[in-house]
Amino acid sequence: MTVEFQIKEAVFAGEILTVGQLNQAIGELLERSVPMLWVRGEISNFTQAASGHWYFTLKDSRAAVRAVMFRSRAMAVGFVPRAGDKVELRVRVCLYEPRGDYQLQVEAMRRAGLGDLFEAFLRLKQKLEAEGLFQAERKRSPASLPRAIGVVTSLHAAALRDVLSALARRAPQVPVVIYPAPVQGADAAPRLAAAISAANRRAEVDTLLLVRGGGSIEDLWSFNDEALARAVASSEIPVISGVGHETDFTIVDFVADVRAPTPTAAAELACIPRLDLYNRVMSLAGALVRTQERRMDRLAQRLDRAAAQLTSPAQRLAHQRERLASLRHRLLAAWAAPQARRRARVELLVAKVLHRGPDLGRAADRLQERMRRLQQAQLRLLQSRASRLETLAGHLRAFDPHQVLARGYALVRTEDGRVIRDAGALTMGQKLDVTLARGRAEVAVVQPHPGRD
Repeated sequence: MTVEFQIKEAVFAGEILTVGQLNQAIGELLERSVPMLWVRGEISNFTQAASGHWYFTLKDSRAAVRAVMFRSRAMAVGFVPRAGDKVELRVRVCLYEPRGDYQLQVEAMRRAGLGDLFEAFLRLKQKLEAEGLFQAERKRSPASLPRAIGVVTSLHAAALRDVLSALARRAPQVPVVIYPAPVQGADAAPRLAAAISAANRRAEVDTLLLVRGGGSIEDLWSFNDEALARAVASSEIPVISGVGHETDFTIVDFVADVRAPTPTAAAELACIPRLDLYNRVMSLAGALVRTQERRMDRLAQRLDRAAAQLTSPAQRLAHQRERLASLRHRLLAAWAAPQARRRARVELLVAKVLHRGPDLGRAADRLQERMRRLQQAQLRLLQSRASRLETLAGHLRAFDPHQVLARGYALVRTEDGRVIRDAGALTMGQKLDVTLARGRAEVAVVQPHPGRD
């Protein structure tokens, strides 16, 4: 590449410049004239300042130039270069005015030779994105309460220890199934894809974690494999990827259902902490208790209203006595009125007989027969009234609470007078008042035994 400088004489014409003005003018000229570009070279004289800035020299076989990379840019590199490392830098050309030295202000750094890998990464990313494998609509949320969690990684990876430690701390009740596969090397990608397929075939977990610790782009390149990406995209089990550090991105991160910045973060996204579940259960239990208490309060109020409307046994007895007296009066009246009518009729008949001179013997027999029938009717009426009276008295006795107590039952109340119907409402040591057929007693609960409905 050829860089052309267009220097205008007007910049330096006119008055005499100081050294500072000269360096400032040349610095502005460099910043305007030289665009941001990529430079390849070897690191030497590398120094990392306490502020986090990097200072070093970039050289090749022909020349060398000073370079600086400020802390905000250096944090995104992912590795710390050493003397002798061959790198490619994206730089701005500027002038350090106090010394008059031109230098490179580094915006990005990558190891030399990674440009081809990055271009391959971009091509595959563009291809899969065009197929819709990155769309949010096809991604699924992992189960909030998985019955088991699967981990696809190497048995010797530090990421596995981090994941198992996080899962044991957050959700020790969830079983973990490990599907071992290498995470680096030529055969890593197909074996990782095979492990994902095996997990789907066995269908023994609800969430899959595809994890690996940090490393260079070459170390993470297995996770940029197209076959592995398609295996993750076609997985029936939701996949959470946790590959590298927070600044590392692979193709797998884009096709996975959820991308975590680190393996530990992937484990944290896969399950709800046991303490949170416990707190949620306790909150629901508290709400259930409060609901039950409100329901009991409403039922108690309903019972009080019903009790207020219920007639007391004394009132019912008085009412029955009044009704019984009314029936007795009506019975006597019903007996007296026919008797008087019949007597009057008899007297009328006797008068007619005496007047007409009938057969007195026959008339006497008829009179006796009618008297007998009248007595029988009176007897049946009395028996019917007595039977009804006995039935009403039996009903009255059936509603008498003392009759229930006499059969061996007892009435149990709390100290404030509430009637106890359920042993589940009792507590140990609670004092109760027990009313028996004869007398009452104060007792204390030794051990409640709730029963089923």
